[in-house]
Amino acid sequence: MFTGIIEEIGEIRNVSPNAEGKRFRIAARKILGDIHDGDSIAVEGVCLTAEEFGQDYFVAQAVGETLSRSTLATLQRGDRVNLERAMAADGRFGGHFVQGHIDAIATIVELKQESNSAVLRISIPGSIQNYIVEKGSLTVNGISLTVAAVEESEVRIALIPATLKNTTLGLKAAGNQVNIEVDVLAKYIEKMLGQTKKEPLTFERVKNWGFNQ
Repeated sequence: MFTGIIEEIGEIRNVSPNAEGKRFRIAARKILGDIHDGDSIAVEGVCLTAEEFGQDYFVAQAVGETLSRSTLATLQRGDRVNLERAMAADGRFGGHFVQGHIDAIATIVELKQESNSAVLRISIPGSIQNYIVEKGSLTVNGISLTVAAVEESEVRIALIPATLKNTTLGLKAAGNQVNIEVDVLAKYIEKMLGQTKKEPLTFERVKNWGFNQ
């Protein structure tokens, strides 16, 4: 589990295709301070496992399924990537619940600079549009962001200077693809409401879901 608060920008040092998919060697500093074998690290929003590490790098494997569902398939040597360690149980929770499981790849329509901030417009695939609402949370390349507006098949997001400076979004442009993870709570709500089509929605059923007066 992650929070969507990026800790640092890493750099792809090497990409090695293999039978399982691709193996990435990624330069980093901050996230390596307390790293252990098997730790989860979100790379551009994708949960990967650190299989090897050194003073200024770690290595992670991405399997075919991961590559087919994310932008990791297009990463090359020299590319910059957002990095976040898994959330510590006793740490501060500054973003929202991020699983590191990508729901779709989306395309940036516009990244418009406004003084030191910017407005980001993203074209969202139809398969995930129902999970996105105005003022709701959305994860873009591992970054916890708030949706400013939903406009048909697009979402508009306001980016503060800190986000532009401390994440890879500051390096993006129209036409670039990004990893999208929707708020998992929306999926649970959809499932619960879907069940009401078979059974009437009653106060007792709502209580059983954990809601009380």
